[in-house]
Amino acid sequence: MDAIELENVAKSFGAVQAVDALSVRVPQGAVYGFLGPNGAGKTTTLRMIMDIIRPDSGAIRLFGEPGSAAARSRVGYMPEERGLYRKMTVTAVLNYFGTLKGMTAGELGQLVPEWIERIGLADRANKKVEELSRGMHQKLQFAVTVINEPELVILDEPFSGLDPVNQDLLREIITDMRSAGRTVLFSTHVMHEAEQLCDFIVLINRGKVVVDGPLDEIRAQHESHSVSVALDGNGDFIRTLPMVAAVSPDGRRFQVALNEGADPQDLLRALVERARVRVFEIKQPSLHEIFVRLVGANHVENL
Repeated sequence: MDAIELENVAKSFGAVQAVDALSVRVPQGAVYGFLGPNGAGKTTTLRMIMDIIRPDSGAIRLFGEPGSAAARSRVGYMPEERGLYRKMTVTAVLNYFGTLKGMTAGELGQLVPEWIERIGLADRANKKVEELSRGMHQKLQFAVTVINEPELVILDEPFSGLDPVNQDLLREIITDMRSAGRTVLFSTHVMHEAEQLCDFIVLINRGKVVVDGPLDEIRAQHESHSVSVALDGNGDFIRTLPMVAAVSPDGRRFQVALNEGADPQDLLRALVERARVRVFEIKQPSLHEIFVRLVGANHVENL
């Protein structure tokens, strides 16, 4: 049974088709990336999953059943728009939202201090939300989302506004959730975030699925056009080889971009004929490169 199933879901706003016949399955116990440029339909889809807005057509199921209130009670949702009571303290906010989610005083007495410590706000536990920085506010919003340990966590642009240290902290927490068997779905337009975390991804553009599936399989389906090379001696001749489109020095290596359809093995044979090859590494294409290949650079905005 999947944690989320979308079947031919569509939503338009006037003449704008925000989501177009979207079908996606999110398996339980996985980290699933919902990826695409700004305006691709990610936030609209997450809001439909949470029944904040209704689809024009199609079906949405949570844990194998239509998105009932009971099913959504098993979900923690962090919206793109952050919103906490600014006059409440960090501790009071967590207690308040935990109570709304049905947690007991005993549970909150244990978990609230643990989460405050884990997100690095122990020295600000009695500070008001309005006194927090944007990044601190973001971490508190995350803790509010997961305080009751929901089975499914849905995060809309969770890394936005976080510095690299706190991005690493959030990635660590998400990884721990996966190890505990919980499901995490998060949206982002920054591809490298998904590459570091996700078991599965769906790339969408203009409300349509571009590619969907296990991350490793998606990468394997797309040949690399880039090779990292290290040679003994001068490598200036590399750019003259017929299969080479461009060469960029990278420390002691050369990053070699191949022409469309070129075989990296042909490059290796040509190098061996001219120099001693120390490193020859076919680079896996990044999600960004795959997306650009599939939809064209003109369609990729803010990616």
